[in-house]
Amino acid sequence: MPRSLKTLLFLALAFSLQQCSYSQNSPTDKKTNMDPKKNSVYSRSDSNKVALTNEEWRKILPSDVYQIARQKGTERPWTSKFENFKEIGTYYCAACGNPLFNSDTKFESGCGWPSFYQPISKGSIIYTPDNTLGMERTEVQCGRCKAHLGHVFDDGPPPTGLRYCINGVILDFEKAKEAEKTYKDKKDH
Repeated sequence: MPRSLKTLLFLALAFSLQQCSYSQNSPTDKKTNMDPKKNSVYSRSDSNKVALTNEEWRKILPSDVYQIARQKGTERPWTSKFENFKEIGTYYCAACGNPLFNSDTKFESGCGWPSFYQPISKGSIIYTPDNTLGMERTEVQCGRCKAHLGHVFDDGPPPTGLRYCINGVILDFEKAKEAEKTYKDKKDH
């Protein structure tokens, strides 16, 4: 078999495998992806590391969140409710509640997934080499629970030049005014 035909077959196989990794579930329309009665580790204020088995995660996460967070899935491009989202506030890990990105670091990348140029803090994200499907990429995981979030690339805007390409399914969002009200309510009680 000619080398070019082998290369073409390999690329076709790699593309079909990538397509299979896309989540078939539609994004949730709930205010958050988590159910506080079911997910006892979800907290927007606790910074302690979370270490659960995949079986424990399966019991507490919605199936679409589990597929992305624990099985390193990828949602279909341009399906995230956060892709063209313009609200001002904070994005959190849908698995554990860890703060990940501020809305002022979100930008329109055209890649089909919500994109950010900088995480909230150095500890909010973990970086892991990812060489799946013959590609060299850097996976980004939640710094608190190690949930798969997406990948980071070096083709983003200033000031960092980075593009954090994140699955919207693994994100929760709280508007800035709601976050301020929640903080004031907790402080008053």
